[in-house]
Amino acid sequence: MNIKKRDSDAILNSLAGGVVPSRGLHHIMVGRTREGEQIINDLESVEDGASVVKFFIGDFGSGKSFIQALIKQMAFRKKFVVTNGDFTPERRLYGSERKAVAIYSELMKNLSIATKPEGNALGTILEKWINDIQMKVVNENGYEGTELNNPLYIKDVETEIQSVILKMEDLTGGFDFIRVLTLYFKGFVQEDPELQRSVLKWIRGEYLTKTDARQELGVRGIVDDSNYYQYLKVIAVFIRQIGYQGLVVNFDEAINLYKITHSESRKKNYETILKMYNDTLQGNVEGLYITFSGTKTFLEDERKGLYSYGALKRRLEVNQFETEEFRDLAQPVIKLIPLDQNDTFVLLRKLRDIHATHYKYETFISDEQIVEFLKQQYAKPGATEFLTVGHIIRAFLGALNLLHQNPNMDSVAIFDKASEEVDTVSSNYEEETRVNVSSRFSRMED
Repeated sequence: MNIKKRDSDAILNSLAGGVVPSRGLHHIMVGRTREGEQIINDLESVEDGASVVKFFIGDFGSGKSFIQALIKQMAFRKKFVVTNGDFTPERRLYGSERKAVAIYSELMKNLSIATKPEGNALGTILEKWINDIQMKVVNENGYEGTELNNPLYIKDVETEIQSVILKMEDLTGGFDFIRVLTLYFKGFVQEDPELQRSVLKWIRGEYLTKTDARQELGVRGIVDDSNYYQYLKVIAVFIRQIGYQGLVVNFDEAINLYKITHSESRKKNYETILKMYNDTLQGNVEGLYITFSGTKTFLEDERKGLYSYGALKRRLEVNQFETEEFRDLAQPVIKLIPLDQNDTFVLLRKLRDIHATHYKYETFISDEQIVEFLKQQYAKPGATEFLTVGHIIRAFLGALNLLHQNPNMDSVAIFDKASEEVDTVSSNYEEETRVNVSSRFSRMED
């Protein structure tokens, strides 16, 4: 198998630990061809200046986290900035006592780019922007290099910076945002890391009072529970201004909004979702790709779910003509169907080959043994209700690790070879799942 060592390492370690890999997902993408195609189409729409909101709905183990991780990796290859935030009782879309700004701060902390995929990329983004502007000024004005002691050079750089950020002046919150960006460059020129840290603190929404922000930065406002969404939109515009294609925001664990006990507070959170939905569809914001990951209960419960809010129910009702075979993935809600047994077989076969390639041995597990392994997993008591693909993957990788580390161990102890022919899957199926998205994904990676 042709796979980079760091990709196989991420895949094997992450899946064995029960989490989605941070890279290399195209090597294990099975049964998600059409969803992947739609993600690419959505990202291309955002590249053209639109905004998109999607709701990925499914039960536990249906692949919601995988889809959002796939979006992240695809977005990196198309030069997007990506972030994610999990809802918790203390992080919401609407709330007092900093519960709303807490989700914004989480998003700012998790900002990531292709060269810094693990988050905390805000400073890197600003540094790269300033460096790019400096090089532009050098090239266009004939300077010998970055002349930070030359007042004329500094003035030319400041003028170029202003030409970019003044385009945000008319946005709500844009004036203060422009002010702190100017201060960040000032800290850069004066080699004042404390000033730069204060700017990052302000952008991340970490100032508790306006007094503190005014004393340290000279700005009157701060990011708070009431205005954080406006600043999120400002940041999306800024990101596009400085050369990125847009901002991807992945919200996970939306069930925690459903669990809000106070009905009015829950309603206010749903109103914020409605605001985001309307903004993206009405063209009130550009460069944003927002996704929500949640369960069917979160969406469809008419007492506490999104369907309890009439305006959202009208917008998010699924196409009435859709079936499991014929799906409409252009609509806002995409219901994720768990991988079936054929898909799971293909996935385990891929993992078998990745494991052998990573540890440099010739695989000794046959397709028939994988089939028998799956039969054993699905035959366990409670499998119909509780067994997920994630459980199967962890068990399978655990078996491969044991056999690899203990050469004297007989594989029959784990994989009882099937007595009948394997006629439920074929190599043709694997090829069918590999084309389209995987090929496009690989081209973006190259």
